[in-house]
Amino acid sequence: MAQVYVSIGSNIDKEHYISQALDALYKHFGELSISSVYESEAVGFVGDNFYNLVAGFVTDLPLAELSPLLKNIEDDNGRCRKGPKFSGRTLDIDILTYDDLVGVHHGVQLPRDEITKNAFVLWPLAEIAAEVPHPEMGVTYLEMWSDYDKDRQQLWPIDFLWQGRSLPCVF
Repeated sequence: MAQVYVSIGSNIDKEHYISQALDALYKHFGELSISSVYESEAVGFVGDNFYNLVAGFVTDLPLAELSPLLKNIEDDNGRCRKGPKFSGRTLDIDILTYDDLVGVHHGVQLPRDEITKNAFVLWPLAEIAAEVPHPEMGVTYLEMWSDYDKDRQQLWPIDFLWQGRSLPCVF
């Protein structure tokens, strides 16, 4: 079994697509550890604000099967892959870590570099995996968040209900 953390984001019909992503992850993996949902301005383009969060789960799926499954969840929720890389999207699910794998595996760079670059990934990851060390850097996500320059990117937690529960939660 592998411990996996994924980032989830949307800036189109955000409440609907974030809920759809969580429903699909719960259907496939069962128990989820879910961070708060954070709102932030679009990064890399002008567009509507995003909702972002991180979910953790364990799976027996190999990475080679997990990655296409997550892409299928995005596609099933109207993800358009024909536009520019930095553009609005219904749903974006990125694998942040898969156990302690480092490097490119089955086309997936692990750990994902957004962990160190984007507050909308690091803050929710630190929230649900505070004491977990980054596979390359060896410091915990909480330590990384404590050292992060919080003026680089503005984001704020929002109230979000999924299946009648307030996030963050373990479901």
